[in-house]
Amino acid sequence: MDTRRLVLFVIFSFSIMMLWDAWQQKNLPVTSVQQGTTQQQVEQGVQTPPTTTGNTTTVDNAAFKLEQGQRIKVNTDLFTAEIDTMGGDLRRLILNKHRAEEAKNGNFVLMDDAQQPMTYVAQTGLIGAGLPNHKSLFTSTASSYTLADGDESQQVRLSWQGSGETNGITVDKVYTFHRGSYLIDVSYEIVNGGATPVTTSVYYQVVHDSESNQGSAMMPTFTGGAFYTEADKFTKINFADMAEDSLSKTSKDGWIGLVQHYFASAWIPKAGETREFYTKQLSDNLFSIGVVTPSPSISPGATVEVGAKLFAGPQTHADLKAAAPGLEYAVDYGWLTVVAEPLFWVLSKIYSLVNNWGIAIILLTVLIKAAFYPLSAASYKSMAQMRELAPRLQSMKEKFGDDKQKMQQAMMEMYRTEKINPMGGCLPILIQIPVFIALYWVLLGSVELRHAPFFGWIQDLSAPDTLFGTLPWLNMPIGLLPILMGATMIIQTHLNPAPTDPIQAKVMKIMPIVFSIFFFFFPAGLVLYWLVNNILSIWQQWYVNKSIHAAALAKKGNAKK
Repeated sequence: MDTRRLVLFVIFSFSIMMLWDAWQQKNLPVTSVQQGTTQQQVEQGVQTPPTTTGNTTTVDNAAFKLEQGQRIKVNTDLFTAEIDTMGGDLRRLILNKHRAEEAKNGNFVLMDDAQQPMTYVAQTGLIGAGLPNHKSLFTSTASSYTLADGDESQQVRLSWQGSGETNGITVDKVYTFHRGSYLIDVSYEIVNGGATPVTTSVYYQVVHDSESNQGSAMMPTFTGGAFYTEADKFTKINFADMAEDSLSKTSKDGWIGLVQHYFASAWIPKAGETREFYTKQLSDNLFSIGVVTPSPSISPGATVEVGAKLFAGPQTHADLKAAAPGLEYAVDYGWLTVVAEPLFWVLSKIYSLVNNWGIAIILLTVLIKAAFYPLSAASYKSMAQMRELAPRLQSMKEKFGDDKQKMQQAMMEMYRTEKINPMGGCLPILIQIPVFIALYWVLLGSVELRHAPFFGWIQDLSAPDTLFGTLPWLNMPIGLLPILMGATMIIQTHLNPAPTDPIQAKVMKIMPIVFSIFFFFFPAGLVLYWLVNNILSIWQQWYVNKSIHAAALAKKGNAKK
């Protein structure tokens, strides 16, 4: 394999690995688990009744509709929320500290029940005949709540009164919002004023459609269910898997929820409680993802409080770790997590010193380049040696013409004589590829970079550079960073050995243009990393080329003497 083929091999290998990793991130399936008793209780007690044919349970695909009651508005430092008295559902949730994709659209809407373009709500309920679920109407003494200055929490209480067979039973559903926290406590206070014991279970679920928050074709991201247990660790469930087979999994720890690019929601039952995770298809494109926990039997005259925590917010590492064990894996780096997590740790430490994510990316790139300097030097040395032999290789090609066997023999003899390994530049580059891919996912998946400014025209490192506007017919942003990166790639091709094959030469000339087109769509933070990496690589490769060329001239001079 000559140097030109080596360079092409490395480029295409890197591209294939990135595409494969992206496909795994988006489409990794989960092992299906058969439905259990608790899941059947949820379906029969609180969901749209399924149609039963023989031993098969099928989903009623009629249009799903959320019933409406009165809206209760809640304002805190982090949230602007709307709770509906129908079921006490959390129907709308706005994150006050995070802007929408377009700044003109205000703050980011995490949950909404508008159904177009997105359906995303948090529901809870009790399982048992006549007990309140997400289709029961609650009442509230106020229509709005605001976290006052100096207060650390704000409670929102909704009430339900039983009748008929549940006469004498009262249930209060209580939301507790905490200052500075994306964790919301959701609890039930159940008072059994009846004459017989009450046995129930509690379910907590999110309902989400399968079409919104799916990312773009150029930058695909995962949106779907996820759960975590100590036994199974972090597991994703895409909507196609949910449609094929409902999940039912019992555990004594863990959480379940929904993850999307930059944000997540998760139901976290109390530690030590038995829980059953489940998924269910509600209609053609609507799914529920939740957990059921048992409640202790409530004797006549007794009161029981049960509840769980709901995390709803950005995938900020510190917030995720503080919320629940394993929730930090919602920031999913795939099979390179073991490499990506230390990279983000270093990146965040640098940011704490410089207070600018763009500068932190530059300094991290310099550190990585320094760490791999010996490997890169070995690779560039091999390429530089091949560059020095390029004239002799061209002469051989002219001498042997189409006789490839003699050409190959002559090349191998020359490599032995000059003590050059044509594959010497391959392994050092391949060793670095996992680090490059891991950093790619760190920069792509870190919400800390979302709307983070750099300098000048770059005010969002998670968005493409649009300094020169957008081509309307292609909807392609045109920025300075991708153009500069393309220029550095052209410079690198001139530093590499000149291909003797005309087809390879054309491919090497086109490659910078093709890569630049892709990078026009990439977030500015990613392009910044590649640009800095290319500039450092150019300097190192130029230095090595210069040294090898000087050594070659000295060798020729000694030979003449």
